[in-house]
Amino acid sequence: MIPTIMPVYSRSDITFDSGNGMYLFATNGLKYLDFGSGIAVNSLGHSHPHLINALKTQADKLWHCSNLYHTIEQEKLANRLVKHSFADTVFFCNSGAEAIEGVIKIMRKYNFEIGHPERNRIIVMHNAFHGRTLATIAAGGQEKHLRGFAPIVEGFDRVIYGNIDELRKKIDSHTAGILVEPIQGEGGVVPASLEYLQKIRKIANEFSILLALDEVQTGNCRTGKFYAYEWADIIPDLLGTAKGLGGGFPLGAILITERVASKMTLGSHGSTFGGNSLAMAVANATLDIMLSDGFLDHVQEMGCLLWNTLESLVKAHPKLFIDHRGVGLLQGIKCKISNIDVNKALISNGLLTVTAGDNVIRFMPPLIVEAKHIVEATNIVNTTCKNLLV
Repeated sequence: MIPTIMPVYSRSDITFDSGNGMYLFATNGLKYLDFGSGIAVNSLGHSHPHLINALKTQADKLWHCSNLYHTIEQEKLANRLVKHSFADTVFFCNSGAEAIEGVIKIMRKYNFEIGHPERNRIIVMHNAFHGRTLATIAAGGQEKHLRGFAPIVEGFDRVIYGNIDELRKKIDSHTAGILVEPIQGEGGVVPASLEYLQKIRKIANEFSILLALDEVQTGNCRTGKFYAYEWADIIPDLLGTAKGLGGGFPLGAILITERVASKMTLGSHGSTFGGNSLAMAVANATLDIMLSDGFLDHVQEMGCLLWNTLESLVKAHPKLFIDHRGVGLLQGIKCKISNIDVNKALISNGLLTVTAGDNVIRFMPPLIVEAKHIVEATNIVNTTCKNLLV
């Protein structure tokens, strides 16, 4: 008999009922060090008191009233995101997939409104991941996500990630823009070089097409900058984000320049729950912490420590690990044996990580991680490796 929750997830046999800071507590009485952050979502860890207080305060005032009206918290969050990014305006939604779906719509709508309806194709990358809606699985292009969902949504032209010459050759009179992840997280924690991102921006300008970034996973301080595009010192035309923005509350956003957003007409996009008052309150509380003095410095410091630690682990266990890659607090180790087996072994020893493509284990701790937690995680990895080699 099918379970009451549709069985589309491969779940570990653990049930969590509470969390605090860097740790999750299971109904089996065990404590787990969380270096997965709910897949980069719990940016400030679990049960952060500032977020809890914001949620409780807002719950006593207003839960939801729809986007037919103005709300204080929504306008406050939009103003803060605009102030601390390239954007002139923001659209709120509920998830990363919804944000990227909106990005795709906006890219097409912009070109239609400026008199180029034939520009309706978007250049995307091999091994990308942009979500699980019909359009975003088509943009990602991975067979494991596309199988069974034909006809596949049209309008995407794929090139090799990092190959600037192939990208340039792919542009034609039907190209609306380029969609790229600064780091392919699901694809195996593969960072684009800063030079590559800079060249993409120049090419987009040269051909008068749009540059859109998928910062669902890399945004909201995960790499040590508020958004990862800042490392390359470029300005995209639009950007989709989610995950860590809500600190654990479901929330997505599209950040857009005025030039592009001005072509979206009344009724051309919408979201019933987007900008929900509870989500806005929690996100504003999250930004209170993220935008505080020293927060990004801390993320960068811990990112360097994690980098050095994972480098050492790769060298210490050459029979299990091949290499290490990533930026900030989004890093991964490529395994020689099954990453699923390594992940299960780490969980059994009390460390939560996340698998990714290219046989990689992702390390994405909450951004509040301290040196002592990285040491604790290192000890668990070392113990696990010794057990795997027995």
